[in-house]
Amino acid sequence: MAHHFTDLFSGHADRYEAHRPTYPDELFAYLAGLAPSRELAWDCATGNGQAAIGLAAHFDRVVATDASARQLAEANDHPKVEYVQAPAERAPLADASVDLVAVALALHWFDVDRFYGEVRRVVRPGGVLACWTYSLQSVSPSVDAALHELYAGVLGPYWAPQIRHIESGYRSLPFPFEEIEPRPFRIVRRWDMAQYAAFVDTWSASQAYRRANGHDPMDQVRDAMAAAWGDPGEAREVTWDLRLRIGRVV
Repeated sequence: MAHHFTDLFSGHADRYEAHRPTYPDELFAYLAGLAPSRELAWDCATGNGQAAIGLAAHFDRVVATDASARQLAEANDHPKVEYVQAPAERAPLADASVDLVAVALALHWFDVDRFYGEVRRVVRPGGVLACWTYSLQSVSPSVDAALHELYAGVLGPYWAPQIRHIESGYRSLPFPFEEIEPRPFRIVRRWDMAQYAAFVDTWSASQAYRRANGHDPMDQVRDAMAAAWGDPGEAREVTWDLRLRIGRVV
C-alpha cells in the first residue's frame, strides 16, 4: 500500500525557515566522524535545509530530499547541496553510495519499514543513519510551566498521534540497526518573548489550532507567559536537548 505523505508544514514554510533554531555544528562534526568516509550525505526530509547546510561543512556532497516543494522553495542554496523533491521511502540515490543518512525531526512521519529498506539500499557498508528530535524548550520553571499548559492543555487535541514518538525521543519506533550510544548535544539560543512565540507558532498543532479557531493559541497563555518572562524585550536563554538515535548499517 502506498504511504500517504502527511504535509503539516508547507502552509507555513516561510515561518518555519525563519523561526526554527539551527543545530550546533558540533553535532555535524560528530556525525561526520562516525561515517566511513565523507563523500556523500543524504539529508532526508530536509525541510528548509538546516541540517543539509550543516552537513555540507563536513561532506563533499549532500543530497537533500523532501516531499514538499514548498519547503524546498524556502531552502538556502549551498554549492555542495543538491535539493530534490522526493519522499523518504523512495530516494533518488544509487545503491551503496551514501556515507551518512541524517533525519532531523522527521522520522515520526515516515513509513519506517520502507524508509529503513531504502537506507539499507543506499548506504555503503559501515555507513550511518542518524535520526534526531529535541525536547520541549526550556527557559525557567515559570516560563516552562506556561509552555506546558499550552503544549499539553490548549494544543493537546491538535497534535497528530505521531507526537508520542517525539516525546519518547524516537524510542517508541523500531530501529533495526547496530545502535551507537550518542554524545549529548544541546541547542542554545538567546531570544526575546516575540522570537520565542514565533517559534511556538511553527508547531504543527499551533497551525491546526489557528485553522480551527481563527486566532493564535498563545493568546490562551499569554498573560501567564508574560508574567513569567518579565520584560518581553529581554533576551533569555532558551535550550533544547537533542535526542538522537544513531545506527550503523552493516
